[in-house]
Amino acid sequence: MITNEELSFEQAFAQLEKTVQQLEQGGLPLEESLALFERGQALVAHCHTQLDEAELKIKQLTPEGDAPLDAPHLENA
Repeated sequence: MITNEELSFEQAFAQLEKTVQQLEQGGLPLEESLALFERGQALVAHCHTQLDEAELKIKQLTPEGDAPLDAPHLENA
């Protein structure tokens, strides 16, 4: 099994969607449901970390720090 650290955001998100679908379908034994829930929580944490890192990088790359990019900024670039 691939660890969370080896997953891209897109891969982790796809696995999270699959996990949620499995849980929503129901009919699973309790232990399997708990294992899926735990895996889902780990995937959420992984995705959240990657999004935080992306946000930080965007803030570092934009001249105004966390100012939103809008049309006037793009026209002056």
